[in-house]
Amino acid sequence: MYWGVDIGSTYTKICGLDEQKNIIDTKTIPTIVNQDEIVQEYLKDKNVEMLVSTGYGRHMVQELFDCPIISEIKAHAKAAHYFQNDADMVIDLGGQDSKVIKLDLTGGFIDFKMNDKCAAGTGKFLEIASNRMGLELEEFSKIGFEATKELTISSMCAVFAESEVISLIAKKESASNICYAVHESIASRLASMARKFAIKSDKIIFSGGGALNPFLLHLVALKLDKEVIASKHPQLAGAVGAALAGHEVSTEL
Repeated sequence: MYWGVDIGSTYTKICGLDEQKNIIDTKTIPTIVNQDEIVQEYLKDKNVEMLVSTGYGRHMVQELFDCPIISEIKAHAKAAHYFQNDADMVIDLGGQDSKVIKLDLTGGFIDFKMNDKCAAGTGKFLEIASNRMGLELEEFSKIGFEATKELTISSMCAVFAESEVISLIAKKESASNICYAVHESIASRLASMARKFAIKSDKIIFSGGGALNPFLLHLVALKLDKEVIASKHPQLAGAVGAALAGHEVSTEL
């Protein structure tokens, strides 16, 4: 089997493909210390013909398994084409970064933009805000639809943005209105980064953990004035792309 490992800042994802590139095995686990050893333990009884790693922790896996690595951009491009072969753009929101990728319709990419400088435009800010409000992330990702006021968060810095959330809580704004403000802030950053590519794109895919958030998906589509579709298995995209890269390498040998 062909395995892909994506060690992200929040979760580690593992995917196994068979000869026909069908997804046979997946695993998603929180990222903690010694994550490479946890991956090793999971794969020890598996049939590993080829392993490729991606994500910010890809070099840990490379050192442990002596395996190839692939960039997150390449991995997400391959996964997008695998799940939706007419996709020509990907928006990805992860725990510590966000990125937009213009695809070439063959599993590769033409261009990309990435934000990894501040948590205010990433999934981490959603987690921080929901924790501040004492809400589970799943609930927080839906109640924005019930907002009665379009509040905004203006700060570009996660620390100051969190202070704005605290201020809104102190003013007794409703949970749904605060949820709207947080999501609107992230959606605005994503749309600003994605707009240049989106203008010339017909099939836009949303991947990463952010694609599991229905209100964020709704706002991004609204701001781009385009249909944006959640990828199949969005959180696994990096691991799937890495496994596909492994399959390609093996078939070329």
